[in-house]
Amino acid sequence: MSRTPSAPDGNLRFTSMMVQGIDLEETVPALAEGLHHGLEGKPADLVLLFLSGHHAAAAADIAGALQEALQPTTLLGCTAEGVIGNLHEVERRPAMSAMAAHLPAVETRAFSLREEDWTAVLWAGGELQARLGPPEGSRVILLLADPFSTPTAELLDALNHSYPGVPVVGGIASGSMHPGENVLIHNGTPQNEGVVGVGLRGDISVDVIVSQGCRPVGRPYVVTAANGNVIYGLEGRSPLEVIEEVIAGLSETDQDLLQRNGLFVGRAIDPDREDLGRGDFLIRAVVGVDQRSGAIAIGDYIHNGEVVQFHLRDAATAEEDLDLMLSLQSLYEPPSGALLFSCNGRGQRLYGRPDGDVSVLRQALGEVQVAGFFCAGEFGPVGGRNFLHGHTASLVLFRPAGRARQLRSSEPPAEGNG
Repeated sequence: MSRTPSAPDGNLRFTSMMVQGIDLEETVPALAEGLHHGLEGKPADLVLLFLSGHHAAAAADIAGALQEALQPTTLLGCTAEGVIGNLHEVERRPAMSAMAAHLPAVETRAFSLREEDWTAVLWAGGELQARLGPPEGSRVILLLADPFSTPTAELLDALNHSYPGVPVVGGIASGSMHPGENVLIHNGTPQNEGVVGVGLRGDISVDVIVSQGCRPVGRPYVVTAANGNVIYGLEGRSPLEVIEEVIAGLSETDQDLLQRNGLFVGRAIDPDREDLGRGDFLIRAVVGVDQRSGAIAIGDYIHNGEVVQFHLRDAATAEEDLDLMLSLQSLYEPPSGALLFSCNGRGQRLYGRPDGDVSVLRQALGEVQVAGFFCAGEFGPVGGRNFLHGHTASLVLFRPAGRARQLRSSEPPAEGNG
């Protein structure tokens, strides 16, 4: 379903609302009323709805109530282990979070893909663009996926090919551990498989932040022997020998951190770059070690000639990384709205306290409208290509076109050089 943009009325409008509790007769009207009030009489062009798994059976009724109350052009959503709102993250308790947006001069094109669509969409030339629309003018593709029925890597490859440079942001539903029990919502209609999403094009600026929450240790190494997801050689040495050398150079604090959280490998996006640092790697976990051969297995395919570096992750690093990536955003006019897709391994599991990621976001950006959920995998671009991530916070910020790089009016202009 696609909506042709109306004439601009001066500004975008985003509003979000979270409600907690299991009583739908109380929470659903409160959710609808809060969103309606926040739109201040403007029509809803896009509504995104995130439900804790407690509400999976009632997803169609909840979506139907929001459609009746708000009459949105597009309504998408999914179930999740936890949901994120303006101020709080609610994990493993009944809650709903929703974002409603008025998007003048922005075209929204919603889509739904199911298992029977994969052959045509992934391997038939032009079919993906026929369903999602042309790439010209595309600002972002928001994507929600079922983990059991979606060929995620193939879909992201197809999107990277058909929509080069267009960020794909979102996450994998985490409401259930069993096939067929997650719920996706496409314009009020629930489905238990595939993906739902929406493409935005037109008069809107989009910034995407992917915070992988890791820091490199040791130095980069060139992969000299690999097969599938197994690394057999790093510059002619066994990976286990290299790891032991890296560990020996760590502080006691970092060695303890390694014991608690495990070791990660960063795959350099641009192996020719000399000054590799944070943001230059695609982070993957070390999932196995062969003590006899010294080989290691990682959570991704790897090829000879790639450059890798080992990484550590902890709460302080995750918070620091997200804050660092948000720091530049704080120089500019605040965004109109933000969607936050956090790994379900973050939250209280990582930080040991509630509201970890959203509190960093609010501290950096102020009173921006926020909605999102805890994902079983997050989508976002690194180095210009879209990937599936883990343990990541993937964030998309929306502003009116032209404001993405407009300095806050309270800041004095920089002096020229004459």
